[in-house]
Amino acid sequence: MKIYKLGEEVLRKKAVPVQPEDINDSLRETFNEMFQTMLDADGVGLAAPQIGDSRRYFVIISDDDVRRVFINPQIVSTSNDLCDYDEGCLSLPGFNETIKRPSKVTVQALNENGKPFTLSADGLLARIIQHEYDHLEGIVYIDRGDPNFAADVTEKMKRRLERAAKKEAEKAKKSAKIAAKLAAKEAKKNK
Repeated sequence: MKIYKLGEEVLRKKAVPVQPEDINDSLRETFNEMFQTMLDADGVGLAAPQIGDSRRYFVIISDDDVRRVFINPQIVSTSNDLCDYDEGCLSLPGFNETIKRPSKVTVQALNENGKPFTLSADGLLARIIQHEYDHLEGIVYIDRGDPNFAADVTEKMKRRLERAAKKEAEKAKKSAKIAAKLAAKEAKKNK
């Protein structure tokens, strides 16, 4: 499963609600794949836009090792007290910044079976929920920090994407050349 990187349009779009009829075995399989992708990348959360889906859901695992799915989440309250924490993101690999967020949060959502729940969280769990919720709003954590750092990271990620696209184009060109040579050889052989 591909994790989309900063610079790809889907990460800046506000996600749309998941329709009740779409909460099915196929979506639950997507959740399982997201958990696996997230764990393989040493992450603690992954939102739908990060896998190219502009719908409102995310998966998380906090320090309690409980796998949680949030569909159509709404943050209903946050604490007035804020805390700093060094954040990173699977969509911005290699970058970290200290971000100030409310230390407590209450969220309402649907679980993987479409059942409503309310969760009050603090500490790392509250931080992860807010970080992943931001993805559903088209926000990445650097938007909440130092604007100079955000500009620098955005420029570096843009260059990474350009290099990756160039590499992919070269690979496609090489493959097309090989295919053309093989086709010419085959045509010659069949004469």
